[in-house]
Amino acid sequence: MKTLTTKSKIVFLSTYPPTQCGIATFTEDTVNAINKAYGKSINCEICEVTFKGEAAPDSAYHLPSKDKAAYTTVAKEINKDPDVKLVHIQHEFGLFGGQYGDYLLDFLDTIKKPIAYTFHSVIPNPDEKLKAIVQLLCSYSQAIFVMTNKSKKILMEDYGIPLEHIAFVPHGTHLVNYENTDKAKKKLDLQDRLILSTFGLLGEGKSIETGLKALPKIVEKFPNILYLVLGKTHPNTIVDNLDVYRNSLEAIVTDLNLENNVRFVNEYLEVDQLLDYLKATDVYLFTSKDPNQAVSGTFSYAMSCSCPIVASKIPHTLESLTADIGILADIQNEDQFATATLKLLGDANLRAHMALNAYAKTTQTSWENTAIKHIKTYQKIAKDLVKTKITYPEIKMDHLKAMTTNIGMIQFCKISEPDLDSGYTLDDNARALITMCKHYQLTGDQSDISYMNTYVDFIQRCQLSDGNFINYVDQHNQIEARNKDENLEDSNGRAIWSLGYLLSLNETILPASLRDKANGCIDKALSCAKNLHSPRAIGFTIKGLSYLYSVTPSSIVAQIIDDLAQKIKVIYTASYSKNWNWFEDKLTYANSILPEALLLSYLVTGKETTKTIALDSMNFLISKMFVDGQFKIISNKGWHKKGVVPHQYGEQPIEACYMMHALDLFYKTFGDDVYKKNMKLAFDWFLGNNHLNHIMYNPITGGCYDGLEEENVNLNQGAESTVCYLSARLLIETYTSRGKIIQLPKIKEHTTEKPSYLLLSDHTATANRAEEHSIKSKSYILNTNKMMRSNKVKKA
Repeated sequence: MKTLTTKSKIVFLSTYPPTQCGIATFTEDTVNAINKAYGKSINCEICEVTFKGEAAPDSAYHLPSKDKAAYTTVAKEINKDPDVKLVHIQHEFGLFGGQYGDYLLDFLDTIKKPIAYTFHSVIPNPDEKLKAIVQLLCSYSQAIFVMTNKSKKILMEDYGIPLEHIAFVPHGTHLVNYENTDKAKKKLDLQDRLILSTFGLLGEGKSIETGLKALPKIVEKFPNILYLVLGKTHPNTIVDNLDVYRNSLEAIVTDLNLENNVRFVNEYLEVDQLLDYLKATDVYLFTSKDPNQAVSGTFSYAMSCSCPIVASKIPHTLESLTADIGILADIQNEDQFATATLKLLGDANLRAHMALNAYAKTTQTSWENTAIKHIKTYQKIAKDLVKTKITYPEIKMDHLKAMTTNIGMIQFCKISEPDLDSGYTLDDNARALITMCKHYQLTGDQSDISYMNTYVDFIQRCQLSDGNFINYVDQHNQIEARNKDENLEDSNGRAIWSLGYLLSLNETILPASLRDKANGCIDKALSCAKNLHSPRAIGFTIKGLSYLYSVTPSSIVAQIIDDLAQKIKVIYTASYSKNWNWFEDKLTYANSILPEALLLSYLVTGKETTKTIALDSMNFLISKMFVDGQFKIISNKGWHKKGVVPHQYGEQPIEACYMMHALDLFYKTFGDDVYKKNMKLAFDWFLGNNHLNHIMYNPITGGCYDGLEEENVNLNQGAESTVCYLSARLLIETYTSRGKIIQLPKIKEHTTEKPSYLLLSDHTATANRAEEHSIKSKSYILNTNKMMRSNKVKKA
């Protein structure tokens, strides 16, 4: 019987929705991100700070801001719960009672848990009282979060806070599916307007009047301009039901005859509504007049929605708004706002350039990424959080399907938009076939079959009369000339691998026509397979033939596998030296395919020398790619040459996927938990366990970013990266309680409809799916000895 594991708790001391304020929203977004990524082992609870009335029913604790005695009382309540491992205080001076919020000191004197802060305001040039309060607050914690480098500098220089206690984590942003403004405007019925916008809880500090007073000059040149002022008035500024500030703004609109050019959306918008408005925005106006405002969530959100921005100069914008994203203006200078806005509206190419740059910059600060940085900082001060488990993201096939036309899977994307001009490759469609087969095995989704048909048709289309394959097909389904200029052995190997994988599926669950096409292709390819020389092409081919052998044992296939493995072994012997157990004098791409292929060969032939080289080379590769508890992909910027310090960065998702599948085979063959541990560690690379602490998949689209560089990720979500991520995700799912290969019903032969160009619909699994149950896979690993006996394969 399993022992139930109690989750660790983190208590957030903050305002919280339904309270309408920026800190409440910030805390909610932070909590949601941590729960989503780490909910298997962490539970976030709220100690809600209120100014009047009771806390929300789902808050674990309640702190009335002005009640001094409550600070000690609530600290004692939190101390009673042994599962609370840390308290994170969202700090703003006006949030807590007393001078400079010094009631909080009573809480800190009583609490026995580790403390972390987020400082939402960091005031420069403090007086002695303020300086003393901040220093005293900081003395209770070694984890102080700030959201700008300017704030970090002020804490160090003006307050004397040690650098090692400060964690710089920019304000989080929502990931969105990148799209141009035309698409977003259509949703809001704003197609014929140029859109300016500002959002947030309205108050005098927002200085919305600056944007309104700049508008007449803009309207002169662009009469179809519409300025959207999004958001309710801050509740603290409404007295006796009188909204003085909003009334003053409406008066300005009337005085300047702007009724046709200004729209007040007087609502507290849900996140999805807000993001839709921002994605429809041509230029965002950030008009704050507080020169000491350390950070702005509204500014961050506008950047994340790829808005070109005109912004007043506050610490956050001075630090973040570079010239390739927007234009800075002096506070409350409507002339500068007008001039800058006109410049952007008059240059569509400049706006498009800025939009992409803004999107790229804020992807790094997604809430998913800030959650990772928060947890890593927490772990430094709360030892019980060290073994925190990451929650695996939802399996989403949306992007793969969106990239598939009736020809096949498109090669590249511009961000998440399929780039039809890039055409198609056999490589990508072969990998897509394998991934779709895996998804079908796990879910029984009948719509997967139409995609399998498309990918097999593409593979068939790429096969020549002699059995070899070409790789490149253009957007019009024409063979490209470059097929004649490149070595296509690897592509041939991948094709055989994918065909073998499909044929290894239980024949009763696939249409006979699909199997017949795959059988026809692989039969023609067999005559060419034995002539391969590229080590990786040989590795891919061995994988495919091993899958084929698992369901159709054949001495001919076994002999081809053995002959191909012998070629790799010869290469290994020639390259091997002390401390370099490898097949070449450098580690390059798809390295794990080589030891994996040899192990597969051993499982068919039983040759001990093959097994020995497979083990030695795999363990050598592990020593180079798992360093200091982190998976480190071989850089494509120069590879890892023998005897030379390896290059850094330039990491691609395909390498994590291939390594995971090799480790999976080694674990299932030898039962050594080190292989399984490393396989999960390799998958964690996708989840942010990398040098940037940056997730490599996009949870909105289901796509995967194309590469991890030194300071950024390549945000394009192409076929190779997306398919490899999904393949890795599907593999890791088989190690969860949910990931059992289901018993699929026998399929009747029928015509399956091919997906139409850029299928975007969300396919659902069939309602007639058989009940899931645990079965042992009839794989080559479990049945090798039986097959070898029945076919009398000679062992060495």
